[in-house]
Amino acid sequence: MTRPDGPLVLAVPSKGRLQENAAAFFGRAGLVLAQTSGARDYRGHLKGVADVEVRYLSASEIAGQLASGAAHLGVTGEDLIRETLPDSGAQVELLTPLGFGQATVVVAVPQAWIDVRTMSDLDEVAIDMRLRHGRRLRIATKYLNLTRRFFAGHGVADYRIVESLGATEGAPAAGSAEIVVDITTTGATLAANALKVLDDGVILRSEANLVASLGAPWGPTARAAMQAVLGRISAEERARTSREVRAGMPAEAFDLPALAAAYRAELPYGVPEGRGEIVLRCPRRCRLRPRRCARPGGCTGRERPADRLCLRGREPADRASAGTNRRVRDRLADENAATVRPNL
Repeated sequence: MTRPDGPLVLAVPSKGRLQENAAAFFGRAGLVLAQTSGARDYRGHLKGVADVEVRYLSASEIAGQLASGAAHLGVTGEDLIRETLPDSGAQVELLTPLGFGQATVVVAVPQAWIDVRTMSDLDEVAIDMRLRHGRRLRIATKYLNLTRRFFAGHGVADYRIVESLGATEGAPAAGSAEIVVDITTTGATLAANALKVLDDGVILRSEANLVASLGAPWGPTARAAMQAVLGRISAEERARTSREVRAGMPAEAFDLPALAAAYRAELPYGVPEGRGEIVLRCPRRCRLRPRRCARPGGCTGRERPADRLCLRGREPADRASAGTNRRVRDRLADENAATVRPNL
């Protein structure tokens, strides 16, 4: 257990691609994972934020450390959280997916079972196997809890689990199981072992997450460090996923908040006074674009130079107000050059 007012304990994967990706994730936010005594040391600190102790653990250990309160924050796969902590909602909080470590936990059966395509079909096979042969369907997996919950949800009961800690997809060919529940990224390994995923056999689409412990002692020091870390991460995410659109305010009045709402944009500095500069902060994929007017008379029908810039948009969030928003957009013209730049 961590100390009542000790530092924030951050658990990250100790090796492999997960460690590299976790380091890159924090690095993008200006937070550097540093091992205290070199690469073989399993403790470290976080450059950029004080009072953070980094612990390097296996991905499977991190879930347990979070559940027990030995770590405040951790980077691990959602599949490991759901498997290790059956009551995960009461023990941890998944703060944000990290965009790496994607994989899917699936139910896979032999390709030779051409009539078995759904969990309902599999249930019939399991019942038939018990009635005809007096034995239960064998499932090779390391995901014992996920398998039990998923099969119970589909009403499948005639099976037994054969625990597998490696090379699970080879179990049917080896004769130790009939089907598997395993994790896959592309499906190539399953196909190479003559297995197919059931149409409704996806148990969980998983990726690495930043996870917070609900049972750790969150003293003032840990809370302050947590706010600093999450603040950096949030700022980096906003900068990466948003952009600013700037243009001059036209002479004719119009409903700028309505335009912002139509494109899910923010007005970080409010509505400018007079002929001030308009600043809209919107998602990077927002279809609001600054572009030159093609019409010689300008965008409002008045006499305007052809090189004036206007804000044009396509596919607003609220299609019902598309006509109104189009008229509003056509008024957004001025001699000031409109610029688009990342929101830093």
